[in-house]
Amino acid sequence: MAMNWKKLAAELIGTFGFLWVGYMSIAAFHQPDVTAPGLLVVPFGFGLGLLMAIFCFGHISGAHFNPAVTIAMALDKRIEIPEAVGYIVAQVIGAIGAAALVMVTISQEVVAKGITAPQGGITDTSALIIEAVGTLGFILAILAVTKKAPQIAGLVIPFSLIAIHFGLATISGASVNPARSIGSAVVGGDLSSIWIYIVGPVVGAVVAWVVWKVIANDEAA
Repeated sequence: MAMNWKKLAAELIGTFGFLWVGYMSIAAFHQPDVTAPGLLVVPFGFGLGLLMAIFCFGHISGAHFNPAVTIAMALDKRIEIPEAVGYIVAQVIGAIGAAALVMVTISQEVVAKGITAPQGGITDTSALIIEAVGTLGFILAILAVTKKAPQIAGLVIPFSLIAIHFGLATISGASVNPARSIGSAVVGGDLSSIWIYIVGPVVGAVVAWVVWKVIANDEAA
């Protein structure tokens, strides 16, 4: 099948914009003399960045901006495999581009502060499980709202991401998005924990789709 370049461009630019706002919220929080609590600034930075990207490009590509979302949509046959691969490549490029812009305009050190990694004594295994479960909830919400109430999906999805950040940000890093973690890790120069934030969200996305098909989707009954 021929690739739809507009959809791929929407995924690349949308992911870039969404994650640039998120990465910049981390940079803003770490500026000297800033007193705003990070557990408000960063979750709302990522959540509202996603909201902006959805309203800019959702009508073109469906506003995935996250390989885990694309995997779930491919499993649910809402997108064909070749196009899904293109989406994921575009998302990763957009994420790396967003992190690179932060590095060029501020510093690599600031980018490194946004690298997702287990926090506060949390083991790699625990972080992996937490990211998988967080992604499961996020993807299940996306599968459900885009099917059952698409008119409010543009609000439900970003606020679901904000809620996940409130719960996970200071524990596992609240990625639930491999592209988000790849961007920070590649440009920030530390790939040591990246496997957690690829494997966890992918597993969570697959399990979310299974739950959707078996339990949550009344059309499958």
